[in-house]
Amino acid sequence: MLEINGVEVEDTYCEAFEGIYTRIMVTAKHIWLLKKAAYGSTALPSTVFGESEAGVESFLSPEETPDGRHGAILQIWVPKTKNFMDKLLRETGKRIRQGILVVPTTRVFDASIAGEKFDANLNVGRCGDDYQWFEQRWGREMIIVPIMFGEFAIERYLGYAEGVAGGNVWFFCESEDSALEAGELAVEALKRLEGVITSFDICSAGSKVETKYPEIGPTTNHWYCPSLKGKIPDSKVPDGVRSIPEIVINGINLEAVEKAMYVCMKVASRVDGVLKISAGNYGGKLGKHKIYLKDLLEKYS
Repeated sequence: MLEINGVEVEDTYCEAFEGIYTRIMVTAKHIWLLKKAAYGSTALPSTVFGESEAGVESFLSPEETPDGRHGAILQIWVPKTKNFMDKLLRETGKRIRQGILVVPTTRVFDASIAGEKFDANLNVGRCGDDYQWFEQRWGREMIIVPIMFGEFAIERYLGYAEGVAGGNVWFFCESEDSALEAGELAVEALKRLEGVITSFDICSAGSKVETKYPEIGPTTNHWYCPSLKGKIPDSKVPDGVRSIPEIVINGINLEAVEKAMYVCMKVASRVDGVLKISAGNYGGKLGKHKIYLKDLLEKYS
């Protein structure tokens, strides 16, 4: 039997797939404004509806930002499709304009590690209605957008690259409290890793590909709903399990996702009430990357 810290690990894999992401830095005058922008702009994961998802990678001290203010690294993801650039421009523009620009004193800087770049004047700067201008500040080419509060500054060229999305781990827990504790520890641990986000944080509702209602998108993964144990003949919920949180991970590359999955497994295995650790897949139907949990144990233990 596979195990970590005495907790059983199912011999299975998660199924991850390719995505396109942009990685940006947001700064603000006060931490409460920064958190408003960071969490507001990354809320509502919607890639299953052909839109985008996002997350907070980490928070930064003033010594780590170009303008000497508190900051945060964010990632915004879209599916890798033939028209991904149109979608990336629309979705990043929407999240920056409606989640960051509207929060007082915020600024946006490029935080890309690799890849190509796009002109943020196309999807953000032009909301200045051609009253925006370009200026060198903080050693970078910035777009200055006049707004009623004063001005909004965003670096003109933002990077984008291909990454790996959909890595995940499941915690089979004996109670809601143990599920929340394990999930919170996992999410906090990910903030100490470079290059990864969890767009749902603690996800309470894993879904499946099969559905009776394709017009509304993915529906509940009924095989793993504890409340259906004893009500359906094919329940896959082990005895004693009352809650199964999922941590979904996107990363700048496969190695980043793999390491993050292992870290989640390690910290959750120390929580009383975590009975088993597993992962979700779709029988190889969704993504090209199969990340086996036993391989992670061998690689990182």
